[in-house]
Amino acid sequence: MQRDRELQPRAMPDHPCRMTRRQALGLFTLPFAGMASATAEPRRPRIVCLDDGLAETLLMLGVTPVAIADRQVWETWVVEPPLPADIADVGTLLEPNLELLQQLKPDIILSVPYIDGIKPLLERVAPVTTIGLYTEAGQPYRRAVEATRQLARLVGKESEGEALIAATDAYFSEVRQQLAPLSAQPIYVVSFMDPRNVRVYGKKSLFQEVFDRIGLSNAWTGETNYWGFSTVGIEGLATASDARLAYLEPLPEGAGGTLTESPVWNAMPFVRNRSIMRLPAVLMFGALPSATRFARVLASALSAEAAHG
Repeated sequence: MQRDRELQPRAMPDHPCRMTRRQALGLFTLPFAGMASATAEPRRPRIVCLDDGLAETLLMLGVTPVAIADRQVWETWVVEPPLPADIADVGTLLEPNLELLQQLKPDIILSVPYIDGIKPLLERVAPVTTIGLYTEAGQPYRRAVEATRQLARLVGKESEGEALIAATDAYFSEVRQQLAPLSAQPIYVVSFMDPRNVRVYGKKSLFQEVFDRIGLSNAWTGETNYWGFSTVGIEGLATASDARLAYLEPLPEGAGGTLTESPVWNAMPFVRNRSIMRLPAVLMFGALPSATRFARVLASALSAEAAHG
């Protein structure tokens, strides 16, 4: 996932698969284990995937794209599932290496509306399929489910697609029960942009969709863009006096000092109440695998806070 500096902090059949809750949750015993079948299968299309949310979904279906855009972004922000070493890196999302794309001889290029401007260039290499997870209409979770089914049909993995959808829903139900005693206090979820400004996630974000499904309340009720965030100064996080705060790694240069030295930061209610949680990186513009990772790391942080509270 490559975004410009405003978007990227440096900043998803007719016959659903029937699964028991135990079977569904078993898919997450080892985080994001691949679900590929061991039986011999017909050749699948060679796919270059230019969006990390779509790529993480393919990997969960047991299908490895031949290339993605910007491996470093994956290793910094996506983290899991691990990216196989043999996947090529075609460069940045907005300026992919067209010569390398030609050499890879893809059957299809998966793209997103964000890069429609370079679609004519991509179409010189291979047919392009555009799948949008984030739009002005919001509902990225519903779109991630639709994308999972679309990708599953594309690669002949319909049953795996339904299994992934069922496992995600079952996992959220489990987390909802686990966190019920801890759900009263609202939570801000932020990414630091620099020492003084954060991106706070709300309506239209994947994180809000997860909150809704695991029974948590978002402390940020202000407006967001179609990616689901607002960029505010840290003083803008005083809108809820009883809120916790969860901030995502990695921190940009200099932001660590904010957490120890900034008078504005230290005046925030969640700092005074010692209600701060540090979360490992999660792909904020991802699909079902990122939604599950967010639920898991947040539940872990909340449980740890409660245990030490």
